[in-house]
Amino acid sequence: MAIASRRPLDKLAAGAAFFLGFATILGALGSQYIGGLYPCELCLEQRMAYYWGLPLLALILVLWNRLPLPAWYTGMAVVTAIFAWGTYMGAYHAGVEWGFWPGPTACTGVGDSFSFDQLNSMTPVIGCDVVQFRFVGLSLAGYNALISLAMVALLIGAMVFQARRKG
Repeated sequence: MAIASRRPLDKLAAGAAFFLGFATILGALGSQYIGGLYPCELCLEQRMAYYWGLPLLALILVLWNRLPLPAWYTGMAVVTAIFAWGTYMGAYHAGVEWGFWPGPTACTGVGDSFSFDQLNSMTPVIGCDVVQFRFVGLSLAGYNALISLAMVALLIGAMVFQARRKG
């Protein structure tokens, strides 16, 4: 059975995707815990792509030359799909912020009632349509969509480089 190649372009692209994602999630957590920017429900949902995708991508990178090609392609496809979902979530959230469509009920305050004790014990969460930070016209959700899209492109690039090597 063929093994993933040692060709640097495929691993370089996948490694770049990993470090881009790692820097992004560190930035999100830093902006929350150090910068005081409170996440909304969609912000927290967008982070799930990083929490699931980065460990899987790290495993693929560690086992790069030992994985059979079918397992390598499957793993890379799963990670790519996870970050494609992250791209969608970032774009959806940016659309909510711009008022293009309504956000989920968790973002609008509609839902089950809470007691005052429950409200006081919760981590501060803001509405999904509230933009706390914009840079060059884009919110953090917009940047997350672009970063996730760049990661998808890098991961697809890694798979294309691998396929050309084996083809």
